[in-house]
This record gives sequence, C-alpha cells and structure tokens, in this order.
Amino acid sequence: MKKIIIISGILLAGILNSCQEFDEDFLDAPAQSSLDESIIFSTPGLARGAVDGIMEPFGQTNSYRGRFIPFYGFNTDIEWNYSSDDAGSSQGELMIYDAKPNNSQMNSTNNAWAMMYKGIERANICIRGLRNFGSPQPNTELGQLLGEALTLRAIYYADLMKAWGDVPARFEPINSETIYLEKSSRDIIYKQIIADLGEASTLVAWPNETAATNSVERINKTFVKSLRARLAMVASGFQQYPDGVRRSNDSELSVESMYALALDEATDVIESGSAHLEPSFESFWKKYNEEVITAGGESLWEIPFSDGRGRVLFSFAVRHRGVDQHTGQARGGIAGPLPTVFYDFDEQDSRRDVSCVPYQWGNPIDGTAKQELVNLNTWYFGKYRYEWMNRYVTSSNDDGVNKIYMRYAEVLLIAAEAANELQGAGAAAEYLKEIRRRAFPSNLHAEKVDSYVDGLSSSQEMFDAIVDEYLFEFTGEMIRKQNLIRWNLLGSNLEEAKVKMFNLKNRTGEYSDVPSTLYYKYEDDDESIDIYGLNRNENIDPGAEYSAFSWVTLEDEMINSLFKPGVNPDDRQFWPIWQVFIDGSNGKLVNDYGY
Repeated sequence: MKKIIIISGILLAGILNSCQEFDEDFLDAPAQSSLDESIIFSTPGLARGAVDGIMEPFGQTNSYRGRFIPFYGFNTDIEWNYSSDDAGSSQGELMIYDAKPNNSQMNSTNNAWAMMYKGIERANICIRGLRNFGSPQPNTELGQLLGEALTLRAIYYADLMKAWGDVPARFEPINSETIYLEKSSRDIIYKQIIADLGEASTLVAWPNETAATNSVERINKTFVKSLRARLAMVASGFQQYPDGVRRSNDSELSVESMYALALDEATDVIESGSAHLEPSFESFWKKYNEEVITAGGESLWEIPFSDGRGRVLFSFAVRHRGVDQHTGQARGGIAGPLPTVFYDFDEQDSRRDVSCVPYQWGNPIDGTAKQELVNLNTWYFGKYRYEWMNRYVTSSNDDGVNKIYMRYAEVLLIAAEAANELQGAGAAAEYLKEIRRRAFPSNLHAEKVDSYVDGLSSSQEMFDAIVDEYLFEFTGEMIRKQNLIRWNLLGSNLEEAKVKMFNLKNRTGEYSDVPSTLYYKYEDDDESIDIYGLNRNENIDPGAEYSAFSWVTLEDEMINSLFKPGVNPDDRQFWPIWQVFIDGSNGKLVNDYGY
C-alpha cells in the first residue's frame, strides 16, 4: 500500500528543525540531533529518511493538501472553481483574480508559502549534507538521494514562482545572517533550478532501473528531464514582472536557448522508451483512480499521499451528494470544466466524455445513489471518480489519492511546441499525431490525425493547434493557467471564454446547434444514466422510455464570475504574498502588481 513519505523516526527534530519562512522561531537555538550530519548523510538508510522528510510538507493541512492543490490554477478558459460566484468569499477571490494579502483562507503562518519554504530548508540541509559527507556519484544510492533532493527543491521553487512570481531565493540552510531576505528575481531562481535538474538527471536512475525508481512516488530520470523541459518553456515565456507582462530580459533564458534545451530533454525522454501513453485515455484515468503507482508508464511523478491524507478527489471528483455504494465521503465537485468545453471537443474524441461529466451522484436511498443530471453551468471533472477506486473512502476530509504532477502527454506537447518554434510545423507534426492517435479510434486516424495535422502548414497554425490540444488533453489537471500566462493568452482567452459562454447560454454563434433539452433513462444497473441530447443537433425526442430534462440554466452572474468584472487578469497573474509573511519579514518583503 502506498504511504505518504515521512521523515525517518530515528532523526530527531534538530537535524531538520526547519521553521516557517521568517518565523521568529529562527532566532531560537535549534535542538541538538541525536545523530551528527556526517553520520546521517554518509549512511544511505539514514540519508533516505532525511530526503523523505523533504516531502512531508506536501501533506500539511494548509499546504498542498488543503490550499495549493484545491485553489491554484483557477480560473482559466477551460476550468473554474464553483466558489467563484460566491461574492466576497475568501475562497472565491483566490480564483477571480482579486486575492487580497489578508485572505482568510491563506493568511496563516502554516500556509503553503511557509510549507514550501520548510521543504526547501529541508532540501538545503540534505543537499549540503550529501555533498559534504556522502560522496554522491551516479549509479550510487547516495547519488540517487542527492538527485532527489535537488529535484524536490526545484519543485517547491517552481510552484512558489508559479503562484507568486518573484520570491526569496534560499539555496543554503538558514543562518543568523539570512533569516530575512528580500525577493530575488525569478530569472535567477529559474537558472539555478534548471541547472540543478541538469545535475540531478545525471544522478537518478531511469524508471524501474533500480528499486528506488519503481514507483511514481519516487524521483526518476524521466521525470527530472521532463520537468526541466517544462521549466525551460516557462522561464522563457511571457509572465508578469513588476514592470509589465513580458519575456525575461536575461539572454540565458531566451526562447532560442530554452526551447532548444526543452526539445533536447523532451526528445531524450521520448527516445529512451522510459515512458509511454496508456493505450486508452479512459484506462489511464481508471488506473490512476485505482492507485496504480508503477513507474515507467504515463504518469511521471505524483505527490504522494497516504490513504487518509490528501484531497484530490475530495475536491475535484464527480460530486457525490451522500455516503453511498461508491464512497463514504460525500464530496467532490468544488470545480469543473466550463460548460463550453464539452462542445469544443470533437464528438469522436475519446477524451471528451472522460474529461467532462454532466451528472452527479444524487442523495442515496438506503445507501444507494443514482446518477442524476445537473444544470448546464455545472459540469464535473470525470478524470477523478470515487466509483473508479478500489478502496472505499471512509475519511470525512481526505481521500488519499495522489496528485499527478506531470505525465508523458505533456512531454510530447512540449516537444511539438519547441520543435515548431525552432524548426517549423513539419518537425512538430509527429509529436502531435502521437497524442491524437490515442484520442481517436483507428478507423478515424486518416482524417482526425494525419489529415488534420498535415494540414497545419504554418508555425502559427501548428501553435494554435497545440494550444487547443492542451485543452483536450489536460482539462481538469490545472496546468492551463501557467501555460496561458507563458503564451501571453491569459487575459484574452478569459475574455473570449465569457463571450463563448454567453453564446452557449443564448444558443448563438458556434453553439447555435446545442440542444436545450436532454433525455435520459437508467441503464440495467439502475444507477447509470444513458443520455440523449448532449451532442449537437440531437433534438428529436427519443421516445417514452426517456425522461426530459431542461438544459438551459447558465446565469449571467455565473458567467461573469470567471474573473472579477473590471479586473484585468494579466494584472493579477500571481497571488499576493500573504500579510503574515510581509509583517514577519523585518521590512524585507513587499507586494508588487498593485497589491
């Protein structure tokens, strides 16, 4: 059974007694460790416990578990959080580009910001100890551990910059002179962690090459190279700086340099054969919900949670209104795809019905629930389903399902985008075709794969198709926001998304042929619904065995809640640093971007 990665019990608080960023407790003398660093980091078993401890902050209540995963990544042109239309709510303002430094959901000393820096401090201690005492070389256990520590630190920094932009750079353990730091340019941090991942890729093993890399809960070479490719694209992309939205001015982070690096890393992964797409999109997501964690497939790395920790399904699964035959946890459904997304898919695309679900599980009778249709403005992410789990969740707050951090499909799209930029549309074609071959049945490959991709004759057409393919492949995985930012499409695509939703509401423009009435009946299992009328132009009553359901509710207020009216999302690409950290920074930290 998978387990959350926790610090080894034989290590006492002293060696990893890392307090929160800018906490006054840093001024206190640390407790003494029962073991010296020279012993811990020269002994593989002990060093493993210390490196495992780097991951422990992921599972803290107000860290990734309960704040960062549920709230970061909204709202986009494909995903929204249903707290968005709760006017004035502390959760809602996080999604509608109107967050305040004193936001009550986030403004606490144990928030994700603090937990990320706790993980960074633990990584810094491990990296120092392994370098000084461990002789970490490639193909050694201590080398693997150093590569893991470098990668985990890069993950924390990547997520800090994704959410907050410029942040303090700490690459050594804290001492009395470095308790308080100003923000650093994110360009400096990106260069450091990209270099660190380059080193890590020489130290860690490929998936299943060693016992340490047989699980997606462990760091392996495929993931390190893939993450490095992703960060190269981000570092060279558009983003909001204090002086405006632009690309980096650092020549080392130029498009030419970073896209070449990304293409090299992505093609290394592709040619290695160390990862692959699952033959069926639906089967991949079923295996994920079944908690199959074997490395070497489509999932490259997952944030690990124990059975009673983590809130991925608790937050994003198809909604269950009560304790029923599939779950003892009446939750899910805090967010979903925009109602337009289902209709932006090709009807033959196998990803559509997995990604976009128009029903919930209703109130159970005698412990048994049935699927029931919900309104047009409420869809759910079908990638996350209690009914696909092998476990029956009994916790009231946590489901224990891991969070996928990156999967192989993204590597293919990174390769396509970088090749298109550097070499033209023809060089990108095969990568895009591989993605689409999985999405469509083989009898449609000539039309939906070959003709479609070969018809993208210019680099701009190929780029636009790649932007669309990210939508089709990754709806519900909350990577869209960062990609829209780096493509300089955040504000424009959110504006367009509102227009499209009004068109859907009024059945005009590109949605003029979407039916206003659905028809449904129950399958032989008496819990699953068969729906007629979801597809365009399905307007004929299918007969008396079906019940009719009005499919029109999409309120103006809900549409406008995608982002706060009067706010330009491009002026609010990042969250503010929370007030508790500003106040505790000894005057070193300030907010930019008009906060």
